[in-house]
Amino acid sequence: MEHQFIQIFRLSKDVCRYLIELVRPFMTPQRRATDLSVTVRVLVALRFFAAGSYQLDVGKNLFVAVSQPSVSRCIGEVSAALNQQEIFNRWVHFPRNFQELDAVRLGFYETFNFPGVVGLIDCTHIAIFTPHINDDEYPEHIYVNRKGYHSINVQLICDHRLMIMNVIARYPGSTNDAYIWANSNIQRVFRNIHERGNTNYYLLGDSGYPLRTWLLTPLEHEPQENTPEYFYNRAHKRVRCGIERCNGLLKMRFRCLLKERVLHYAPDVACQIINACIVLHNMCIEHNIEIPEYDENANIDFGMIQGQLLGHDHQNNDKVLRRVNPELTAGRRLRNHLIQNVFRIRNQ
Repeated sequence: MEHQFIQIFRLSKDVCRYLIELVRPFMTPQRRATDLSVTVRVLVALRFFAAGSYQLDVGKNLFVAVSQPSVSRCIGEVSAALNQQEIFNRWVHFPRNFQELDAVRLGFYETFNFPGVVGLIDCTHIAIFTPHINDDEYPEHIYVNRKGYHSINVQLICDHRLMIMNVIARYPGSTNDAYIWANSNIQRVFRNIHERGNTNYYLLGDSGYPLRTWLLTPLEHEPQENTPEYFYNRAHKRVRCGIERCNGLLKMRFRCLLKERVLHYAPDVACQIINACIVLHNMCIEHNIEIPEYDENANIDFGMIQGQLLGHDHQNNDKVLRRVNPELTAGRRLRNHLIQNVFRIRNQ
């Protein structure tokens, strides 16, 4: 049955067939009759991504009964294939021109009635096993996040459909969200767009991010009810919740990413698994594949750590430096313009 297949492997049968042919050029050919076929290797990896259980459990599964070492090899090979640029960039990409950017902006406006938004940004933590090797650049201890477990801090940007348009999955868990954003190529893309005068495109993020014309954050203090500022904050929160829903859906579909599961892999392999799951997540969204059943009794930590700047948001840090930040000033000006010209009029 199709429903049962989706519950086990997360993809429909048609999408699974597509996936098998998509990765086949990047997989080791089956040379002997005793070798696992590409089809079986893909199904083994999909089952691990979906269940998030230990490899032995996947190997004993009725549907794909293979040895534990074989399961490990399948996961690594399929993850590596989905990280190939030809595949990854096809399924995970930010709008490549203004026409595509306008389409995303229109989608947000029609869905939420909030002008100018082209994406929602946040970070989430994916738990990993304690790294065995102390790398000079990334020693073991910097993978420990503020909640005290080892993780990869993953930056996600999604659209109104919860498609993930941009991901950065390589930073250790102790890295704060604003640092990842500041050092990302996508931040430089937005800066370049705005420096060329195209200021009607911006992301929404929480107060852990720096307020800029290309990244709008909520007001720092809760405004008085029934004021334009109050309606702005309320609308901002309602729209921005989309990235939290996206993160939750990603981890419910592919439970290997849940904190309780813990990826028992070296950080570089864990990052490949994360990217692979994001490719598959976008395939599910694109093909309207049903959402997996939610276990209400499960105690799930989705890995969201609010306020990555240890008690101060980036806007407050600008104040502490006691200098005028022109980008912050421009961001406040744009936010105030929205408040006075959109949310004041809308709620009169």
